[in-house]
Amino acid sequence: MASLDLDTLKKELNPEQYRAVTTVDGPILIIAGAGSGKTRVITYRIAHMLDIGIPQSQILALTFTNKAAKEMEERIKELTGKKLQLLTVSTFHAFGVKILRQEITALGWRENFSIYDETDRTALIKETGRELGFTADNLDVYKIGNLFSNIKCGRKSWNGENDMYKQLYEGYQAGLKLYNAVDFDDLIVLPIKIFRENPEILAKYKSRFKYIMIDEFQDTSHQQYEFMHLLADQNVAVVGDDDQSIYSWRGADYQNIINFEKDFKGMQEIRLEQNYRSTETILAAANGVISHNTNRKEKKLWSGNDSGKPIEIFMPENEVDEANFIAESIQGISMEEKLKYDQFGILIRANTQSRPIEEALLEANIPYTMSGGTSFFQRKEIKDVLSYLRVIANHDDDVNLIRIINVPRRGIGRSTLEIFNNYALMHHCTIWTAMTDLMSMNDSPLSDKVKLAIEEFINLIEGNSSMISGKGLSKKVRALVDEINYWDYLIAENPKSEKAARFKYLNIDTLIHSIETWENNPDNTDANLYTYLNRITLLSRDDADDENDRGKVNLMTIHASKGLEFPVVFIAGAEDGLIPHARSIEDGEGNIEEERRLFYVAITRARDKLFISSCQKRKRMQAVIECIPSRFLDEIPANLVEYHEPSQEVSSDQAHDILDNMLKMFAAPSDNP
Repeated sequence: MASLDLDTLKKELNPEQYRAVTTVDGPILIIAGAGSGKTRVITYRIAHMLDIGIPQSQILALTFTNKAAKEMEERIKELTGKKLQLLTVSTFHAFGVKILRQEITALGWRENFSIYDETDRTALIKETGRELGFTADNLDVYKIGNLFSNIKCGRKSWNGENDMYKQLYEGYQAGLKLYNAVDFDDLIVLPIKIFRENPEILAKYKSRFKYIMIDEFQDTSHQQYEFMHLLADQNVAVVGDDDQSIYSWRGADYQNIINFEKDFKGMQEIRLEQNYRSTETILAAANGVISHNTNRKEKKLWSGNDSGKPIEIFMPENEVDEANFIAESIQGISMEEKLKYDQFGILIRANTQSRPIEEALLEANIPYTMSGGTSFFQRKEIKDVLSYLRVIANHDDDVNLIRIINVPRRGIGRSTLEIFNNYALMHHCTIWTAMTDLMSMNDSPLSDKVKLAIEEFINLIEGNSSMISGKGLSKKVRALVDEINYWDYLIAENPKSEKAARFKYLNIDTLIHSIETWENNPDNTDANLYTYLNRITLLSRDDADDENDRGKVNLMTIHASKGLEFPVVFIAGAEDGLIPHARSIEDGEGNIEEERRLFYVAITRARDKLFISSCQKRKRMQAVIECIPSRFLDEIPANLVEYHEPSQEVSSDQAHDILDNMLKMFAAPSDNP
């Protein structure tokens, strides 16, 4: 479709969608209920803006996931038939990176900065803690990492409870700058800092992006709201649904919808309430549940679809029976209704629920994909080994060199790295060149002890150069892991848990076995280090794309399911303590409301059929506990629900009859008279 005239838009959209698409000037708040065609409205709106002559370079559309941004961009290109190389459709964080790549020198970083992931951040906190004399007992890196994120993003401030970590935070921040690195929070925080401190830079971006759209507005944090507020003048459209605000634990605040109403005078509000996804039964159930929340914009989803089948609630004996029920139901429905496995979604509140379900699916030979968790290639121990291999292949790889120069610890600390950094900046060279130059200088600022450590490191890297040609790569990698005493390093890093150290070492063992399998593949005619590293880069990048394999059941947390839909959905573990979560029950009604929104999101993932299971007993740690059905089940109108007793054991006579019927069903034609 090359042109979107108003008559075409009227045919393609319902009246509320049409108004949202054609209202281009001024601030606009679009409240988009679940399944109401939100992405359709955003894409048509941008296509319409282009059609009426707004330059693509002036439009900025921000969303939360790479997948959503990519889908949005592809749909706009499809609608307009244009390449749209100057249109910016991005996640908040990717847009932040774009700004930092251009402007970070204004804050004293170099242009080619690294972005630290969770693993890198943890390593830096540990290193900073050791230098400041923190004991392993005082260094709960998960808790400290969360505190640092909350401090940096303004969600918490220093007080008597956390002041002991203030120096550690300052050291961590100094470490980031020393390593020319930023963490994930910095991708929003630093652009705001640049805009505040450099009005001329802000003016440049404001004059470029005259039309701004924000998707999933209820999920924006205070920082993301401020980022948008700094950039936007009046032509800003935000799209969201307060009933689907489920990310307060990572800083999202649906109160931003109220802030928007205050900050942008003359704002128009449009509500999209027609749901194109689910049956009337599923929507009535969702409405029944969410109506119990008090702090929300009143809306009622409705559907043009038929009423559909009742919601089925099962009360299995325990989590094993629950898992078997889910696996058996999927097998039965997929056969009866000719559904592919990827048309099923299994939603869980906590990752701890996945194990029995995974086992049941494996036993039933049902392929599945699990969303969430850490990718194998993102584990710290794997990244460490791969960084060694990358530096062996390319000495000038600063990012990987800095990662492993003191892993395991060899006495090359921050002050030494600062010397390397300063020399590299002054002479426009890499860290490796700086290191080798400083080693050979007569008036070198390096101590004899540090020189010895660096010499050993250089010899280690150059001594493994035979890896580059291939031939027995896996054996050489194993020898390298032994040479650097990585096992001793893991023991030192995990003083309270040899089991954790062993688990990490087994991961390295798995990596080495995979290299061996790869290099021994007869089809692999070029088994050298460069080829292997290129393959790993592609593999780890493609892992995310594999998650939506067409033929696999989707097992995921409810949080991960947001924005997705499946013809058949199973919500597992609808019990008090799971959903609502035990922490939320303790914390009070405000947190219960977020849990209710989460349950609402789970219900509205289903298009045609919804099954909910609530176990009578569940194993927690080593104990078996009695479970109470989730309070949210009582909020679903009773006329929409069918309760089922646990299935009874089949008698031997019944089993014989079932088997006899199956044999008749599958009998070959030649067996019939």
